[in-house]
Amino acid sequence: MFSLLGQCSTDMSSNSLMDGIEDTKKKLSTSGNACEQRMTYMYPKNLGQRICGCLKLDGSLAQCRQASIGNSNWVQLIYDSHVQTGGKNIGFPKLHHIHWSGKTLSQCDVDVIIYETPSYGAHHFSMSSLNSYEEVRSSFKKPKWVDELHKKQAIIDLDIIILSINCAAAAKTLFERRVVPKSSSVRFSIVFMSIAFTRHMLATFIASLFTLFFIFLQLLHMLFEYGAESWICITSAKVFRNAWVNIQIRCCQILYWPIFLQKNDARSQSCVEYMEKAALYRHSMWATLVVDVLMGNLIGLALLYHAESVCLLVLNFVHDIANMFLRSGCVWLMGVPAGFKLNTELAGVLGMISLNAIQVWSTLWIFGGSIFHYIMKGLAVLGILCGFTIPAALVIDMIAIATLHVSTLHWLISVLYSSQIQALASLWRLFRGQKWNPLRQRLDSFDYTVKQHVVGSLLFTPLLLLLPTTSVFYIFFSIVNTTINLICILIEVTISVIHATPYIKIFLWLVRPRRFPSGIWFEIVCCRSNDNGYAEFDCADEIISPSTTLPQRKDASRETFHSLVSVLHSNYLSIGQVILPHYKYVFSRVPKSFVSTSAYGILTGRRMPSRLGTVLPSPMPWLSMPYKEYWSLCYDSLAGCCSH
Repeated sequence: MFSLLGQCSTDMSSNSLMDGIEDTKKKLSTSGNACEQRMTYMYPKNLGQRICGCLKLDGSLAQCRQASIGNSNWVQLIYDSHVQTGGKNIGFPKLHHIHWSGKTLSQCDVDVIIYETPSYGAHHFSMSSLNSYEEVRSSFKKPKWVDELHKKQAIIDLDIIILSINCAAAAKTLFERRVVPKSSSVRFSIVFMSIAFTRHMLATFIASLFTLFFIFLQLLHMLFEYGAESWICITSAKVFRNAWVNIQIRCCQILYWPIFLQKNDARSQSCVEYMEKAALYRHSMWATLVVDVLMGNLIGLALLYHAESVCLLVLNFVHDIANMFLRSGCVWLMGVPAGFKLNTELAGVLGMISLNAIQVWSTLWIFGGSIFHYIMKGLAVLGILCGFTIPAALVIDMIAIATLHVSTLHWLISVLYSSQIQALASLWRLFRGQKWNPLRQRLDSFDYTVKQHVVGSLLFTPLLLLLPTTSVFYIFFSIVNTTINLICILIEVTISVIHATPYIKIFLWLVRPRRFPSGIWFEIVCCRSNDNGYAEFDCADEIISPSTTLPQRKDASRETFHSLVSVLHSNYLSIGQVILPHYKYVFSRVPKSFVSTSAYGILTGRRMPSRLGTVLPSPMPWLSMPYKEYWSLCYDSLAGCCSH
């Protein structure tokens, strides 16, 4: 039920009316029951006889006034003079009387708050803020009561008031759209008909295109279910695990985007803030899908056009890495690297194993290089059809396959290096008369026999002398393997950032940053004292947080104000504050000690993880429905978005 709180009219005893009062929407805020706190527009129309000082209204306005007086209260304000503020004439509202629970009151303090009505697509108010306790810069010295204001206990829940402001106009619009009958006037404008026909054709084309994708994905899903238990599918899923996860995400995005665009929640439409958040959530999936596909088309078309040169560049790079770096490095380590005298026999064995593995893989790469041209074209076509993230994830898996010989050699040498380090540590504890207690995770004293000391001495000397040779080979392959893992992690982070970036929020922030409020503050325009004097403030800005109470002017030790006029404003989020929470969520699963743990693992002979563990969108259950129903769902979703 929508009701009026009161009326703001012109003092009939004065000769002048307020300038522009017909075009200015004044909102009044009154204190009362929480369920009765509402904001309304007041216009000085339908002037007639005064009833107890109130203007006589006609039609539905009179019924609303009678209902308001009978149920809760009615506020009557008048404009009796003007105040010059900022070069503008502001009509100062004066309380005439208030109908309060059957009584008429005229001696009350009144706060008039002027604000712009929240509307969907324009702006709304929000108490949630990253910096709601930071004060706005003020151009004057604040009065003492502003400082005392923060020391008092809050008596008004501003969250409820902000919620009422955001709900009033939105709920009224929703109510009128669903209840009030629409006019039957038909517009025969050629422009209107052409726009409607264009929307229909565009919605039909996009719905048909995604229906083809839907049919193709259903066929692939049936084939995969038929051979899901075969060793080929199981092995492929393990080898191409990154690509497989991103394919699942992309399939779910293609299947579910028309469902996300449906407006099934009527409650969210009654509040502008809820409506804005629901709209951002609805449009986030298809915006990510469109941006990813556009990036895939740009990179895929460029790769497809320059496929020959890219293939030649990659093959030459791989050949140079295999011959000039890996082979030359192994030969250099078999000699006297950097002047270090190594064990010739051990260096020869490790070097020959490494050279044979590199040679075998280079021979296999020659056969793979003949089809590498088709692989590049396949990546380009996959990027054009499915977006950038799927071929990028496939590149991670292909790098892991192409560098399998490096990771294998690094694993073998790391096992040798870590075993040697652990053996030396155990033998060193033997000489010190200590033993590691794995149950209590501490060092305990232990009495070793003479034979154990002799055997330990015989083992400790060769292991210590062979450690430089093993360390040199381990450091070399650790550098190569770590570089490869960093490249894969960089691509993984890029994929996660592409999925997590709120493209629709960035676009809306660039167009209308007012749709991202961050706290509220009041600009005090003017005050009226009880001696009919006016105190003018030059933009008294103050952040009002949930722990802040409204001004109390009952103290007799200072001047008492009967009326206060202020304007409600919003702070707005910066582009960094809009994007940063999404990026924090992407890296929320990455342990803070990832760098230190990786460095410690490399020093002790453990392998560095090839994945960072960033957060990706969770795949949703597979969607199955008739293709005609899916086409209708896509068309209705697009038609509903275009109509709004």
